[in-house]
Amino acid sequence: MLLGSSLKELTIRYPYLGQFLEAYPFVLKQSGDIPLGAVLRELESRDEDLAFDAGSFIAQLQEFIQQMQEFLGQEHAAVEVLTILPGFDKQGNPEGFEKLELAKGSVTSIVGPTGSGKSRLLADIEWVAQGDTPTGRRVLVNNRPPLTDWRYASGKKLVAQLSQNMNFVMDLEVEEFLMLHARSRMIANADGLVRQIIAQANELAGEKFGPHTPITALSGGQSRALMIADTAILSASPVVLIDEIENAGIDRRRALDLLIREEKIVLMATHDPILALMADQRIVISNGGISRLIKTSDVEKAMLAELEHYDKKMMQFRNQLRHGGLLHEITDL
Repeated sequence: MLLGSSLKELTIRYPYLGQFLEAYPFVLKQSGDIPLGAVLRELESRDEDLAFDAGSFIAQLQEFIQQMQEFLGQEHAAVEVLTILPGFDKQGNPEGFEKLELAKGSVTSIVGPTGSGKSRLLADIEWVAQGDTPTGRRVLVNNRPPLTDWRYASGKKLVAQLSQNMNFVMDLEVEEFLMLHARSRMIANADGLVRQIIAQANELAGEKFGPHTPITALSGGQSRALMIADTAILSASPVVLIDEIENAGIDRRRALDLLIREEKIVLMATHDPILALMADQRIVISNGGISRLIKTSDVEKAMLAELEHYDKKMMQFRNQLRHGGLLHEITDL
């Protein structure tokens, strides 16, 4: 594939190649739109004084691309399914399931009383536990034990987590912050992606904000909306863990639709019945262990439509009060 493509095509596909090619200015000078293989043959045969070894060049180029893809997390796009194998609850009793599979593009909710162990399950998934956490659970990637660097390498995060509390400490505008993230991932069309992230975040947040809004001035809801859009569009992590998104003050349905559209594996700990029923399945946590796995039935989906109807009414009441109105003045209830 490399030999049949021009450097122009390869640079579009792998924007970070400029760093590698700086060491080979004579290759750059000869390339243009000519396939790389033809350029290398020409260089190797034409100038013996150059002492250019085309085979060594290609080997180094392939290794550089592989390392950069791994660093940028591109290999994670191949994650099709996560599998959780059972461990034990707080009393050492075996968990009540044989195997739990989470497929790409699916949403799974996690329910249970406060302190039951929902956050512990999210942590086991984030750490890709291998029987070495208090629960003794194991997490497989594509039905195999995970690679070691998926657990420990800082540049290969399998999981992006959105916690309940989110505070920015950097003195940057929204656009500057997103550009910084995009450049760290060597994104080619950073400007376009940053505009897309801000637009999507404003679709989720109640109050709009602009590219020049300081990130420290964002409200809690705006911050969560920004990070959900950033995670969906810019992050390479194939798994997203969300802790109590209902407290974020954002459009929950749109947030989940955005993450599903980007084919993430989504898990969310929640106390919200609407969010619980929006998921394809829900994990019930009790006493630190998974006690039950429930598929969302057609009956529950019908009940979800009714709950969303009442939720919409509550949202109207909330907005009417927020803007100084009187509840009995709402005419379209």
